[in-house]
Amino acid sequence: METENKKRYIIMTNRPKDPGLEVTERIRTYLEGNGASCTVFADNEGADQIRFPKEGEEKVSCMIVLGGDGTMLKAAKETAASGIPLLGVNLGTMGYLAEVDPSALDGALNRLLQEKYLIEERMMLSGEVIDGNGNGKDARMHALNDVTITRKGSLQIIRFRIWVNGQALNSYEADGIVIATPTGSTGYNLSAGGPIVEPGANLILLTPICPHTLNTRSIVLRGDDVVEVEIGEKQSGLKQEVEVNFDGGRQMVLCSKDRLRVMRSSKTTSILKLSQMSFVERLHRKMSG
Repeated sequence: METENKKRYIIMTNRPKDPGLEVTERIRTYLEGNGASCTVFADNEGADQIRFPKEGEEKVSCMIVLGGDGTMLKAAKETAASGIPLLGVNLGTMGYLAEVDPSALDGALNRLLQEKYLIEERMMLSGEVIDGNGNGKDARMHALNDVTITRKGSLQIIRFRIWVNGQALNSYEADGIVIATPTGSTGYNLSAGGPIVEPGANLILLTPICPHTLNTRSIVLRGDDVVEVEIGEKQSGLKQEVEVNFDGGRQMVLCSKDRLRVMRSSKTTSILKLSQMSFVERLHRKMSG
């Protein structure tokens, strides 16, 4: 870690979560008062406004993210290539990714400056769309939480087939499917009835959304497996359109015979952990609170 140079931090704030920037300014004042430098982005015009240091420039110690898990996912997208660790300050509700509560902020910032923390490398997913002719349609996208396929337009059942490593796994009729990482197991996957997984695990979760059968369950795969989802036709035989979302962000439209190929990404997200609280204890507090 840095010892000779001044520590540098980026503060990324979800403005509606901290409208008066009281928490943001509290963090900036504390860090600068202890010899660090801070750059604040709090206008919600997009994390693409953040300029990350180039090789040879002063590096960033971490990005402090104020908001909820959605803000953390947005930050993860921007920092995956740079490797800058994220520290989440929870101004949202559940806050599985954003671990620091404002009530414990001073102690957390003190541990941050003293470098009393661990850094967890969280696996991500990458996905690409293959059309009915076997050609790639869009650039590869990445997700820390999940890749989801949901219906587009009017209420309709989605028909799709699943392959794993080139072998047919199952056919589904459902409202959609969630392909999640362990980090994303507490997100949409959980809402759809999927299992909660320790976030440091190396697994891929497949969870159908409102399946139209009685025997459909979540499936847990190895982290190195390659999953392909082929979109079927409507019951009438007409072409079907669905939406694909990466961490609830960018949307792509798939049609019948298109495939979505999902695998473990070469990128990871670095999450900075200040607390000694285990995942089980944290989960207990969230579920009993």
